[in-house]
Formats: sequence, structure tokens, C-alpha cells
Amino acid sequence: MSQSKTTKEIKIVTRPVVTVDAVKRDLRKLKLLHLISMVGDISEKALTQLLYRLKNEKDYDLGYKFFVIADVPNSKELLEDIRVLLYLGLIESDPITRKLRLTSLGKEFLEREGNKVGSDELSKLNEIIEEFKTYIKSLDSTAEIVIRGMRALRSRRRRRR
Repeated sequence: MSQSKTTKEIKIVTRPVVTVDAVKRDLRKLKLLHLISMVGDISEKALTQLLYRLKNEKDYDLGYKFFVIADVPNSKELLEDIRVLLYLGLIESDPITRKLRLTSLGKEFLEREGNKVGSDELSKLNEIIEEFKTYIKSLDSTAEIVIRGMRALRSRRRRRR
């Protein structure tokens, strides 16, 4: 009888280490931090929609490439930047509402390094965001309703068991 050997291979994937210094040099991430700071709490979906509309309707491009699937814009670069900022602790995701917001570390970071983005550009961005605030809030409220519905279904399933 021959025994077959099973081997396990380890696949090593290298990723560049991201530090706070890299964020200091990246204007796109700094602008994203400012945007999250201006809006307050915002879901990833609403943030993606906002940046997509800024690019297409107001010609304000932060440098993200978008692709649209079933009328829903997506951006790999934006999601990667969000993950980096979460990893560094500059933003956090609320565990219940899943909304992104600045941490105290992120606020301190913006106070120190935020001046690299010009004040004219920040005021322009703030004006544009004020126009879209009701749109953002409606997206976030629909997302909250969906999350609540999912949680209610889960709790009903647990009670049946």
C-alpha cells in the first residue's frame, strides 16, 4: 500500500508597510481625512458615492478611479486608502453603524499635518460637501435601516433555535 503524502505550501505575499509618514506625503489620503472630518460620521458606501459625484458632477477629482456596476460606483483605490487609514488608527469604524469617523489620533494628525492641503482647496471642498450633505445623510439612513433589518432577522433566528 502506498501512502500519499500531503504537503502544505506556504504562499508568502509581500505588501509594502504603510506608515504615518507615508500618509503625510500622500495628498490624496490627507484630503480624504479632511473630507471625513468635514462630514463627520459617514458609511463607506456614502463616501464612495460622494467622491464619485464630486468627480462627475463638480469636477473635483481626488484621484480615485471608479468603475460602475449596476449603477453603483466602486473604487479599489478608495477602499485601499480606507483600509490603510483604519490600519494606522487615523479613522475608525463604528461597530454598530459601520460608519467611518476620525479618531483622536486622526484629529491630532490633521491639526499637525493638515496644512499641507491648501486652505482655498479645503474651503472649496467644504462648500461642495455642504451641497451634498442631505444626499449623504439619506444614503446613510438607508444603510442603517438595512443593517437594523439584518440584525432583527438574526435575532429572530437565534430565538427559534
